[in-house]
Amino acid sequence: MKELDFFKDALEKSLGSRNVNVEPEQLYSPINYILSLGGKRLRPVLTLMTCDFFGGDYKEAMPAAMAVELFHNFSLIHDDIMDEAPLRRGKETVHKKWDINTGILSGDAMLILAYQYFESYEPALFQELAKLFSKTAIEVCEGQQYDVDFETRNDVSIPEYLKMIEYKTAVLVGAAMKMGAIVAKTSKKNKEDIYEFGRNLGIAFQLQDDYLDAFGDPETFGKQVGGDILSNKKTFLFLTALQSGTENDVAELRTFFKSKSENNAQKIEKVKSIFETSGASKATQLEIEKYTDKAFETLENLDLSEDKKEKLRVFAKNLMNRQV
Repeated sequence: MKELDFFKDALEKSLGSRNVNVEPEQLYSPINYILSLGGKRLRPVLTLMTCDFFGGDYKEAMPAAMAVELFHNFSLIHDDIMDEAPLRRGKETVHKKWDINTGILSGDAMLILAYQYFESYEPALFQELAKLFSKTAIEVCEGQQYDVDFETRNDVSIPEYLKMIEYKTAVLVGAAMKMGAIVAKTSKKNKEDIYEFGRNLGIAFQLQDDYLDAFGDPETFGKQVGGDILSNKKTFLFLTALQSGTENDVAELRTFFKSKSENNAQKIEKVKSIFETSGASKATQLEIEKYTDKAFETLENLDLSEDKKEKLRVFAKNLMNRQV
């Protein structure tokens, strides 16, 4: 979509021109570093595009988009520390390049800087945006805690997993789109419906990410294929395989997931085979379609031109057909 490229370029210019404190260097250099690593910039671009689609000036949504991008990267710094991840987007993670204390403090500073971007809005807009942002931020933290809790639990259910990815990933996609709608000053119903569109799309996006982690092309995925398997992540694939696999399959899965390993090709291939034969692979693809369809149903309720609705459909389809 041409719009996505246009808004991403505008966002990159804003990121490049922002006023950044340089002292103390140990606090701000990691912030500049992680923002320089790039990425899809999906969430802030959606803020700009949504504002434009609802008749607003996308430039007025730029502070909100910047807040979304800083918050997202703040969460990545802290997630990487918690996961002990060595790489982010193919480069050293902040805590590896500097140290854990620097990562924690720089991440904290990013969260505060994100809130500061809302200060450019008049009081009513500021209140509405900050209220949504605070609600979303605490939900993301709750989702992260659920994810951590699941590592030591053997009774995680599929509904619990779906709630975890909704909070950890999907609510920020929904909020990013709703912020654009808020800045555009569209109707309350449009704001609520675009949030639901983004939230359902976010769930589908995370399920697709889980699927690609196991079955993606190593050349295009950008991360180690099978990483979730090696880390014993209780993904939708894993939980569904436990439900639908044979007694032998379930026993093998539980044995494989008792210990973590950095590189075990045999484990990856065997677990993937169980995901296939148990029907978990197909079930995950159907679940992705289910949440994508839910997003499309919400789209029909929006007070938008058919042309703009179609652009959002195309965007969603491209997102679900991605290989990275």
